[in-house]
Amino acid sequence: MTVSKRKKEHVNIALNQEVRFKTKTTGFEKFDFIHCALPELNFDEVSTAVEFLGKPLSFPMMISAMTGGYDGALEINRILAEVAQEKQIALGIGSQRQIMNDSSQAKTYKIVRQSAPDIVIIGNIGAAEITGEPDPDIFRKMVDLIQADALAVHLNPLQEILQPEGNGHFYGVLRGIEALVKALEVPVIAKEIGCGISREVAWRLKNAGVKIIDIAGAGGTSWAGIEYHRGAHPQLSQTFWDWGIPTADALIDVSRIAKLTLIASGGIENGLTMAKAIALGADLCGSARPLLSMIESRGAGGLSEMLGHWKEELRMALFLTGCGNVSELHHKNVLLKTGPSQ
Repeated sequence: MTVSKRKKEHVNIALNQEVRFKTKTTGFEKFDFIHCALPELNFDEVSTAVEFLGKPLSFPMMISAMTGGYDGALEINRILAEVAQEKQIALGIGSQRQIMNDSSQAKTYKIVRQSAPDIVIIGNIGAAEITGEPDPDIFRKMVDLIQADALAVHLNPLQEILQPEGNGHFYGVLRGIEALVKALEVPVIAKEIGCGISREVAWRLKNAGVKIIDIAGAGGTSWAGIEYHRGAHPQLSQTFWDWGIPTADALIDVSRIAKLTLIASGGIENGLTMAKAIALGADLCGSARPLLSMIESRGAGGLSEMLGHWKEELRMALFLTGCGNVSELHHKNVLLKTGPSQ
């Protein structure tokens, strides 16, 4: 099967099949905010603005990596980029593996920077593509293609061993990441895709020079679920459907490591969940499938409205916890644990 066809299948399954975790949750429901009845703030002065990779964001939000590399991805990426530009938020693109040997679908990636000249854009390549000593020129071209502000390396061992075209050769990935960190002029971001990153793995990444980690925890979209619907290994996919570290647990664990910028993704579905993630240690939040579903149902206008709601929900959470900005929420003790650990 071609890479383009697989990418199209992944998007169609995410939109049309049940692929959420079955029993495992993100863990955010175990926390609640301490309400502040005396915020001593004016609501219209509460700011959600932050900075990421040297560029301003209107709120700490990133549209997480979704797609690229097939004809239908051009319109999806155009909408994502235009809305991200309008809302002044960050945007991660889908894996650029397809253009390593075939440039025929480069337009589906180029459209992102063409439609969003000012925002943070993050390129993307899979861990299995950088094992050993990768040729940095290949990845520089990926960065240059979209004028990316960073390159994400997605760590997806579960998905690779479940999909029929997968590559389970992960020996040498850490060495490859370290080589990319040294070779590229833009930061390298390490990200999972829905199984979470542990503190031990985060330490290894930090020691390799990585300064930004997207924990992408369990509780949102299950990639084992997506591969189940592709039908290659249904029994194995069923068994590992709920595999992974819940997003909140991964975030708490990794946030204990100093001097890392953390992106929380995996089950982020509104501004209140964003606020909880930030209070637990995230600097930025990411979401993918809920935004893709909104494009499918209501187009660019629906996505713009949805992200506007998320920003306002985050601003309300700041005000109701007595925080005037995101940095205060990030550093204040404003959460209570309300439920038992999973």
